[in-house]
Amino acid sequence: MKVGFIGLGAMGSAMASNLLAAGHTLTVWNRSAAATEPLASLGARVARSADRAAQGEALCSMLANDQAVREVFLDGGLLDAMDRGTVHVNHATISVALAQELAAEHEKRGLEYVAAPVFGRPDMAAAAKLNILVAGKPAAIERVRPLLEAMGSKLWPLGEAPERANVAKIAGNFMLATAIESMAEATALTRAHGVSAADFLDVMTSTLFAAPAYQGYGKLIAEQRFKPAGFALPLGYKDVGLALAAGEAQRVPLPFASVLRDAMLEALAAGDAELDWSALALVAARRARLDERE
Repeated sequence: MKVGFIGLGAMGSAMASNLLAAGHTLTVWNRSAAATEPLASLGARVARSADRAAQGEALCSMLANDQAVREVFLDGGLLDAMDRGTVHVNHATISVALAQELAAEHEKRGLEYVAAPVFGRPDMAAAAKLNILVAGKPAAIERVRPLLEAMGSKLWPLGEAPERANVAKIAGNFMLATAIESMAEATALTRAHGVSAADFLDVMTSTLFAAPAYQGYGKLIAEQRFKPAGFALPLGYKDVGLALAAGEAQRVPLPFASVLRDAMLEALAAGDAELDWSALALVAARRARLDERE
């Protein structure tokens, strides 16, 4: 397929490279042109502007947040520049409200819209092992299925309303954050009593919590390996905010989300913005003043 890709951060670059590997004709654009160079070396065409990347059968985008998506597609006029019938596949984790707005704006212009946020860190994106949540019109999803299957190991259909995929992604990230915070607080407790985080998490992730989320983030916490960030704290803070907003819209209380928001804000205030969100373990340790005890 002839496809464009916009947004070449760690995730976007890895996903786009798999489209090339699968034989698709790829045109890329990124605000920072330097991010396009590795893909250009693999055979991608580099567009000078976002609208030049949107001339194919489909356009994939992986932008950081609501503001970036709005600036490029709505305020920047990209939707108006796209050909009718083009399928826009949006991989970004965005608010439910913006997802609903985007669906309506695409429909006004005769454009197909598929929400396809992903679960997986950059290493999983590079290995094409992402789990992709998919929502949109069935015909549009089928048109872009070859692209999605080139980037992920499994597609999870969630209906025709695009915002369903987004709320599932938001809720999933909320669950990941609660797992990280629980390990952060639990390891602060065990360390205060002389049991190292590594020893404790080895037990837990081999028995009661032998699941990928706990094992992956538990390893980072045990090794205090928070850089380079696979998923940086500001992104986690953003996603917890999206969960709270989605809950407020439907009057669904999320008490844990409020705790997580404050913990992440505490981390950001301490200068941890460049760290992985598993660095919530540092927040728990600082609260307990563990460095003064050990």
